[in-house]
This record gives sequence, structure tokens and C-alpha cells, in this order.
Amino acid sequence: MTTTSGPGAPFALARFRTEAGVVPALVVGDRIRALDAAALGAPDLNAFLAAADWDRLARLAAEDERWMPLADVELAAPVEPRQVLQAGANYRAHVVQLIAAGLVRGDAALEPDAARARAENIMDVRAASGRPFVFIGLPQCVVGPDEPLVLPSYSDTHDWELELAAVIGREAFRVDRAHALEHVAGFTISNDITTRDLVFPSDVGDIGADWFRAKNAPGFLPTGPFLVPAPFVDPADLPIRLALNGDVMQDATTADLMFDVAAIVSTASQTVPLLPGDLVLTGSPAGNGQHWGRFLRDGDVMTGTIAGLGTQVVRCVAEEVHP
Repeated sequence: MTTTSGPGAPFALARFRTEAGVVPALVVGDRIRALDAAALGAPDLNAFLAAADWDRLARLAAEDERWMPLADVELAAPVEPRQVLQAGANYRAHVVQLIAAGLVRGDAALEPDAARARAENIMDVRAASGRPFVFIGLPQCVVGPDEPLVLPSYSDTHDWELELAAVIGREAFRVDRAHALEHVAGFTISNDITTRDLVFPSDVGDIGADWFRAKNAPGFLPTGPFLVPAPFVDPADLPIRLALNGDVMQDATTADLMFDVAAIVSTASQTVPLLPGDLVLTGSPAGNGQHWGRFLRDGDVMTGTIAGLGTQVVRCVAEEVHP
């Protein structure tokens, strides 16, 4: 068990493992209690999120029975998404940093000042266009923060990307920005692990980025520990920080997002209906391993925190290679 403190909200949702399987739960401070269908008023967690009754959970949070210490359970991911939508290149400082350093395809030959000017122009054009860049991930990669991150042996460039993730409540299809947040049930933390040398593989030329191979190994989306209800969260200015073995690598705020949660949800919903429990990741700030020239290794511990959403602690282990 790596998560010992609760969320900053009055209550939150979680999921934890029992002998019978993974069950949804309510978290208040350092206590947790299982939620069956009768307590939820719905057959499962996604059905509850489709028409979330937060008052119902507030009443349960005030009861004195059926609680256990949070430190005594093994948390799973707090959601069971059927789809994962991810916003890329959404923090201006992050993208400018990578391009200026020649870490993005096509920019290695530019002088630093020219690369930075080009990067800033690219981001200004993107911001003016009003359209986020969204791609898809595999829901099978979503795991809880208590599950060790196995680093695949085929690369030594596995990288971190801590992100604010919105959890869809009521189904959203072709919603506009003004109403997009009405379809967000809550928020959680995701770490979008990426294998850098697979993003632009040399064997495909200039066809494009290979997000499938770079981002979808087992366990590459540690998520949680909690799902904090939207009424308790202002996603517009949340401090977000990732430390690697105690050293701070990412330290920013969601106020730096080029496109906010509403814009991303609206954009994604224009193509596909977003379903209850789906994850919508908002992008990662500057300071990933590619910038630092330091990628994940066996024994590393990543501690990711977003204000009010709790802290996830992910431990890295090398993949066992068998002859």
C-alpha cells in the first residue's frame, strides 16, 4: 500500500481490491468503505457516474459505520473507462522547451534561438486556431498507482508525463464548450508513460508518430488514487508536480494549459460519444525525462500530486527477460 492520505475534498470515490474482486468505494479523509449497488443506487460505478448523485454520497460520508483505514487496502484505478482520449502538446512551455532543445522531429538542425522562435510561433498559431490535438489510448493500460510499473526491456527511454484527467459522467456527443463541463463527473491523476524512441521510429520514415507502440504497453497509464467529484474541483488552476526519487521534475499549474478541460472534452466529443467513466487526459507540463536526459530505471519511484486530488506513488521495476 503506497497511498496513505485521502483527497483534499470532503469525499471522493475510489476502487480497491478484495478477495471477491475490485469494488467501488467512498473515501473520507483516511477512511474508506465499500459501496455496493444498493449504496450507489446504481448497478455499477459507470452507471452511477452517468447520473451522479453526490448528495447520496454525502449522506453516506456522514455515517459512522462500515469504515476501514485507507492504509489497509490496496487501491486499483478509481475508474473503468471504455475509452481514453488524450490531449497532446497542450502546455506551451513544455512544447517550446522540447522544440528549442531539438527534441522534436525536424528541429535538430536549427540554432537554439531560431528553434525557440519557431516553437513559440507554432504554439501561438495553435492557440489561435482553437482546436486541441486529441488522440486515443487503450483503456487496458489504466492501472492503479499501487501496481508496479514494469519497464519493457525493448527500450531504455520510458518517460513520465503527469496529467490532470477528467472523468466523463453523462454521455457527451457533439457538445459545445459552453456545456462540456456539464458532462464531467470528476477528476483524477494519470501518468501517461511514453517510450520516447518509439514515438518517431526510424523504420517508418516521415509517416508520423507511432502513439500506439510508444504509449500503450501494459500499465502505461497509472491512474488515481481517487476520483474527486467535479463540484469540489476548479480545474482552471491546479498545481501539478511530479518528483522522481524525491527530486522535483515537473512543477506547473493547469492555468498554463493552452486548451482547457471544456475545450478538450468538446473537441473529442465531436468525433465520438464520450461515455460514463471515460478518461480525458489534458496533457503534461514541462519537465519530463526527455528534457532532463534522464529516463525511468529499475527502482525509481515517481510521486505525482495534483492539488486536491491526492498523491500517487508509482514504483518502477525492470521487466524480467527470459531466454
